[in-house]
Amino acid sequence: MNDRLKNSLPGCSVLPPMRPPDVTEGVTGKKTDKQSANKTFKGTGNRFAEINEFVDSTMADLPRAQLATWLVLWRDTRDGTVRTSVAQIAKRIGASRRAVSTALAGLRTRGLLTQIQKGGMNRGISVYHVHSQPQSVPV
Repeated sequence: MNDRLKNSLPGCSVLPPMRPPDVTEGVTGKKTDKQSANKTFKGTGNRFAEINEFVDSTMADLPRAQLATWLVLWRDTRDGTVRTSVAQIAKRIGASRRAVSTALAGLRTRGLLTQIQKGGMNRGISVYHVHSQPQSVPV
């Protein structure tokens, strides 16, 4: 068994741990420069750091509806913003639209969600920015 996998969790031998972005060996096994190796990880940014930070310090204090709503919004985030309707969130987390609206308000109050654009009739879907740590909430 490979020494690197010997100390891993069971099942990791099927899919070995992902290498960090500073690895200089490309997918083909040929040595490449560091910049080329980083292109493989383009688009992930700090996503793993964000979710780890959220799980470690924020998640335990959230009610179920807020937690599920935050996770859906975080997963749907593109380019720093998210445009997911209340109806879609409700369907995906198995809750009512009212419960999701209450959860969104609670997330905004806690500083985990910033509303960039308010949606509505003839205005489209609301646009949010999702935070992994509470931000200061304007009074």
